[in-house]
Amino acid sequence: MIRILIFLAVVFGLGLGFAWLADRPGEMIVTFNGYQYQVTLMVAAVAIVAVVAAVMIVWWLIKALWNSPYTISRYFRVRRRDRGYQALSTGMIAAGAGDGALARKKTKEAAKLINSDQEPLINLLDAQASLLEGDHEGAREKFERMLDDPEMRLLGLRGLYLEAERLGDRNAARHYAGRAAAVAPQLAWAAESTLEELTERGDWDGALKLVEAQKSTRQIERDAANRRRAVLLTAKAQALVDSDPNAARTAAVEANKLAPDFAPAAVVAADLLFKQNDVRKGSKILETAWRAEPHPDIAELYTHARPGDAVLDRLNRAKKLQEMKKNHAESSMAVARAALDAQDFATARREAEAAIRMDRREGAYLLLADIEEAETGNQGKVRQLLSKAVRAPRDPAWVADGVVSERWAPVSPVTGKLDAFTWRAPMERLGQLIESGADVAVPAIPAAPPAVPAEKAIDIVSDVLPAKPVAEQSNGMEKEIAAASGDGAAVEQASEPPRLPDDPGVAPEDEAEKSPRRFRLF
Repeated sequence: MIRILIFLAVVFGLGLGFAWLADRPGEMIVTFNGYQYQVTLMVAAVAIVAVVAAVMIVWWLIKALWNSPYTISRYFRVRRRDRGYQALSTGMIAAGAGDGALARKKTKEAAKLINSDQEPLINLLDAQASLLEGDHEGAREKFERMLDDPEMRLLGLRGLYLEAERLGDRNAARHYAGRAAAVAPQLAWAAESTLEELTERGDWDGALKLVEAQKSTRQIERDAANRRRAVLLTAKAQALVDSDPNAARTAAVEANKLAPDFAPAAVVAADLLFKQNDVRKGSKILETAWRAEPHPDIAELYTHARPGDAVLDRLNRAKKLQEMKKNHAESSMAVARAALDAQDFATARREAEAAIRMDRREGAYLLLADIEEAETGNQGKVRQLLSKAVRAPRDPAWVADGVVSERWAPVSPVTGKLDAFTWRAPMERLGQLIESGADVAVPAIPAAPPAVPAEKAIDIVSDVLPAKPVAEQSNGMEKEIAAASGDGAAVEQASEPPRLPDDPGVAPEDEAEKSPRRFRLF
């Protein structure tokens, strides 16, 4: 574009010059070798321009002839390079599609047309072709050679990392990921693997530095980085509780500032503050976390913030939590527990029943059974509540990758993933749908066989054993519950066989055993 503008400017300048000469006529006389030449200024100007143009054209022709060998070789070199890149492109597509034969063919073709030192992708295509052919040892050697090239080093580390993962060698995989993360922390695969390694061996400071590097390179969002920092700082505080309480308190408070709704951070920070007699600040942290999401650990620590408080004081603190989060099962459960400790059975029963109405689960029935036993000692009602607890959904717990834990942990014990534990109800126990004996599924009666002629009828006499009654099944569950509660009389009562109601159309059991039933099969 610039050359075109310069050309137009030159043409425009020449036009102006010729126009200026045309408006001012004159003559130019040149005397040479005894001859006198006289021409007008316009003719002289045209001649000068023509001579200059001719000189330039002659110079261009001479230069073109002089550089023609280089131009011709450059043409063939560019053509060869284009063919090589076309083969490389086709080979990469074939490798991505899983066509190992075509990938190997195009690798050889591209290597003949392009020098691998000029185009490192040929090494990648060669390694991918080896992987598709099943030559993993050769592929690893090619990836290792890439480590010597600064431009291909990260690619080689990535290939070696994937090969180590395929072989199940986690130590080697994390080694390669650590080298890659040290050079380029923005690589997600390297950072995640290195973070798992650091958290596994408890290097919380190293993990925090890596998260900061991820945040600075904008690999993860700000909220995600703050969440990770909160988890790591909480884990660090838990590790330093006994050895360095002050450092643990600093880490826990910082974690709570980053994620005020994160219950483990709030509990650790408040517990450390309570131990250092800072009840006001610790209570404020727990109240903020409780408003975000009620948690039984928060309620337990909040009500027992001062060990010397009376039971009525703890009950008042539980009621204060209930005021912050009304119409929530955890609020009612916290008040019910505190009321049970204070022997305020009416309040405890009312709040436990309210918790059951809001969230029917195992813990609420067990708490109500404790209240019933403490207040009345009615073992029949206690057993009834225990059987309901057995059939009720389980209480929420910390769950990660199928592992249920009573306490929060920073990483999953199965995969090593950071912040894997979530507070939720575990998988339902088997047989949860059996609410009562009447709900037990009855096996379907098989269809009658096709009819046969009357003369082929066969009389079959067989003793038919009565199926196990449903009441006996539920009686077994009551027997187990009674045994667990230590009630010997109830065990004996549950061990007795159930008595079925009299039915005029059904023969007694002893008579049924004496007289076999007769069936006629057609």
